[in-house]
Amino acid sequence: MNYLSFVLLAICAAAPTVQAAERPNILFILADNWRYPTAGILGDPMAKTPVFDRIASEGVLFTHTFNPVPSCSPTRSCLLTGRTAHELGERASLWSGFPMDTPVVTTLLRDAGYEIGYAGKAWAPGNHEASGWTENPVGAKFASFEAFHSKHDLAKPFLFWLGNTDTATKAGKLPYLADAKEKLDIGKLNVPPELPDCAEVRDDLLNYYGGVMKLDNEAAQAVAVLEKAGQLDNTVVIYTSDNGWQLPRGLANCYDAGSRVPLAIRWGKNLQAGRIVDDFVNVADLGPTFLELAGLIPPPLMSMHSIKNLMLGKPDSFKRDAVFIERERHANVRKENMSYPIRGVRTREYLYLRNLRPDRWPAGDPDVLFLHGRPYGDVDTTHVKDFLLAHEGDPAFAKKISLIFGKRPAEELYDLKSDPDQLYNVAHKTDYSDALQQCRQRVDNWMMQTNDPRIDPTYDEWDKFPYYGKAPRRD
Repeated sequence: MNYLSFVLLAICAAAPTVQAAERPNILFILADNWRYPTAGILGDPMAKTPVFDRIASEGVLFTHTFNPVPSCSPTRSCLLTGRTAHELGERASLWSGFPMDTPVVTTLLRDAGYEIGYAGKAWAPGNHEASGWTENPVGAKFASFEAFHSKHDLAKPFLFWLGNTDTATKAGKLPYLADAKEKLDIGKLNVPPELPDCAEVRDDLLNYYGGVMKLDNEAAQAVAVLEKAGQLDNTVVIYTSDNGWQLPRGLANCYDAGSRVPLAIRWGKNLQAGRIVDDFVNVADLGPTFLELAGLIPPPLMSMHSIKNLMLGKPDSFKRDAVFIERERHANVRKENMSYPIRGVRTREYLYLRNLRPDRWPAGDPDVLFLHGRPYGDVDTTHVKDFLLAHEGDPAFAKKISLIFGKRPAEELYDLKSDPDQLYNVAHKTDYSDALQQCRQRVDNWMMQTNDPRIDPTYDEWDKFPYYGKAPRRD
């Protein structure tokens, strides 16, 4: 079926079910690399997030939100299409193309009369032009939400995508460190147990918290525009992140540090203020949610599930006691462009991960230098990464180095009650054999139900898709 046929079918499936005047605006604030629970309302004493806290206290706070892939553009691909990553071909990987072979949420909304715009990071990083797009799949770019809003046709509803990148690291630079030291109580800083407690780590952490302040400041500016225009209560404000933080064992990893994110939603009097939802939510569920908020019916091929009823406190027919997480190729950091595929499930009690190619290096090959000339390229450049690499031969850091850079077994299982930081794999312990089998079966069923090509254990087509990022250097 060609793209035109897909679009025509999608438009028919997404026929409006409410009157145009009832359709709310949508302000979507999407951080880049912001992990749970880095927000004041979530109990982090270092996080200064008054706007996120306000959205949560005047709306709904979700406590178990996870990304479909712990990587930027794949998560955005899933959100824009309302589908799992392994249903999307090359879009399951970073720095991919974006084939025009499936309905896109923003296009469906535009066809239904919504004005669409974005500022900052949209669908990225990738090469949408290679797939025939004349603009980013999200829509038209603006300098800011204020710039978009000043040109907005008040007779139409809008979706605006505010893609903030302040919580991302800047290739080892620390642009927010000074501001963080000035405004935050350094004595409250907590160093995660998987990282060494040293000056380099503390600087990286403080810089991250400084970036979180900048993120929330940008959100404040957008909310102020809505308040000034008298549109805040008729706008669904959705505030979340594409994946966890960029520090080691975060981004590109399916552990909570890389996959669990904050989420709060405000919609005036339509939502019960201060309600907390503990059900499991996938960030990609927001794609069909946008459509339902606009009064559209998501196309049947969308395998993600709208959370509109969950927001409103209405019965939700979809069981939300777990989320499935996966990844393919993050960066081109292994010989022959190989990926590091994972399929997993996160429940309230366990995190189960299936490493489908355990012979490969999960953090990238130690002899493939990518971007900044450092090994293990799936771990982005930070001061703590450089510190650990400089101490590779030091027995005092051997365990942390192994957790971050070392190879992993075919299966990992973490008991979240006794090990919330997911540091001790219990998959090999007989006491956990029943839990292991149950998690295995859940992942098997999900892969079959969603037609995952990796049901075939020999399937490796993701390694053959083009990679449009900067070519790695090899020594």
